[in-house]
Amino acid sequence: MRQDEPVAPSRQPSRPAPRRPRGRPSNPLLTVDGITAAAVRLLEERGQDGLTMAALARRLDVAPSALYNHVADKQDVLRAVQDHVNAGIDCSAFGVLPWDEALAAWARSYRDAYARHPALVPVMAVTPVRSAPHTVAMYERVSAGLTAAGWPGHLVTNVVVAVESFVLGSALDTQAPEDIFDPGDLAAAAPAFDAANRARPGGDTALAAFEVGLQALLTGLRVLRAPGSVPGEERRTP
Repeated sequence: MRQDEPVAPSRQPSRPAPRRPRGRPSNPLLTVDGITAAAVRLLEERGQDGLTMAALARRLDVAPSALYNHVADKQDVLRAVQDHVNAGIDCSAFGVLPWDEALAAWARSYRDAYARHPALVPVMAVTPVRSAPHTVAMYERVSAGLTAAGWPGHLVTNVVVAVESFVLGSALDTQAPEDIFDPGDLAAAAPAFDAANRARPGGDTALAAFEVGLQALLTGLRVLRAPGSVPGEERRTP
């Protein structure tokens, strides 16, 4: 070969493309938290009937079968949604403040949580609490606080349900239009109702009504808890 002849470049053997590692990805596409968040959005958009496993899978862009690696069924999803919201309810006042003040603080926090998610109220009302750790922990704190304050065991859950019924209704009331009580052209047929509605102060009327109802509920519960007021309990001498 002459010195001035070009030298052909040597060919390097081609390297195979890197193989995709087998097994599950390090960052799973689905998590229970992600499923729960998508379920909350579906419930708020379509209501409870609009939340199906197929609709949830479409929202997450996965096959329905993929959901069942993380949740058992729709009821399991609803329980996760309930637990997600209830985790934000503050019940820390029980065991710290007197029972009625703690109950008021819990009721206000409870209402605020569901006022942010009013479409979830029907879920809360009918979903069993089993396998919902935040929800069970909340009820344990409230029940222990009421029991320590002297409420008899057979009334504790009834007190909780009474407060919840009022709170959840108040959460729904936050969504009512401002003119919900305007009788319109029927005002002449309901003069007392119309006058009362017109006399109602402005501002956050839903909150004002909630506070009136909460004080009335607490007043009644204080009377019920007074010595000798509970059926079967002997009146104690101060």
